[in-house]
Amino acid sequence: MAATTQNDSQLSAVPSYEEQQSQARFDAIIDDDSRIEPRDWMPEAYRKTLTRQVSQHAHSEIIGMQPEANWITRAPSLKRKAILIAKVQDEAGHGLYLYSAAETLGTARDELNEQLLTGRAKYSSIFNYPARTWADMGAIGWLVDGAAIANQVPLCRASYGPYGRAMVRICKEESFHQRQGFEILLALSRGTEAQKKMAQDAINRFYEPSLMMFGPPDEQSPNSKQSMAWKIKRFSNDDLRQRFVGMIAEQVKVLGLTLPDPELRFDQESGKWIHKDLNWDEFMSVIKGGGPMNAHRMERRRAAHREGAWVREAAAAYANKQAQSEVA
Repeated sequence: MAATTQNDSQLSAVPSYEEQQSQARFDAIIDDDSRIEPRDWMPEAYRKTLTRQVSQHAHSEIIGMQPEANWITRAPSLKRKAILIAKVQDEAGHGLYLYSAAETLGTARDELNEQLLTGRAKYSSIFNYPARTWADMGAIGWLVDGAAIANQVPLCRASYGPYGRAMVRICKEESFHQRQGFEILLALSRGTEAQKKMAQDAINRFYEPSLMMFGPPDEQSPNSKQSMAWKIKRFSNDDLRQRFVGMIAEQVKVLGLTLPDPELRFDQESGKWIHKDLNWDEFMSVIKGGGPMNAHRMERRRAAHREGAWVREAAAAYANKQAQSEVA
């Protein structure tokens, strides 16, 4: 009887003819560098990987609103205030685009949100660091959004259609965010000694966390290789980090400031940028909830969810009323 059960199990693990044909079509689309659409067949592992990546990207946009929103009332001028408000609104829009893309993979937005609120889903480690001064708004724009652009521009060609199309709009807006941050730092670097010192301090604090935004080294990244095989990602974590380091190493010269990395140099022989070893123990601690702002960020998100319940209820009631009137 046990042998029969084992044989039945082995037979059930063999893909059916239809599944084999579906897999072949999927593989052909990937090999052709074309796109998978929501109604296309896809392996469950591909769907699961995308749901995790796209939803975590959406969570990061929403949580990422907090450190900047906290500075809206303290912006140094009306112009700065208006620009920062517009930027925070952009981040909210990015979250909505990405949640919509994630929903096309079969997971409801309420469930995705519940995963975030209960701590089962992660978001970018960078947003668990405090924004202490106005110069941090510049460092976040230049370094954090700059790292995001380096990572996200290749995602415009992601093999999953809704994700790639969402990234086109997001990257256009992120490019403005980076310029806004650079302009803040440029103004401070040309100001008083105290302002220049404040700008340098912000860069010193955000430099290493921004490099860790690309994820752990390739040999320690469990998902990167498969994501590249599926053409969700186009470059490895280390390749993207190299591109980013090369970019900011030149841009910081315009600011007249420095990157806090005495080992930073371009190695002609290898054609790569050499930078200091990053604190991956700290990275893993922050990812697991041990960062300086983890608890605060999540409590603020849960509070916003509670306080916004009446809006969701009103919207649901209105939609139900409209649906009933259409039926009548």
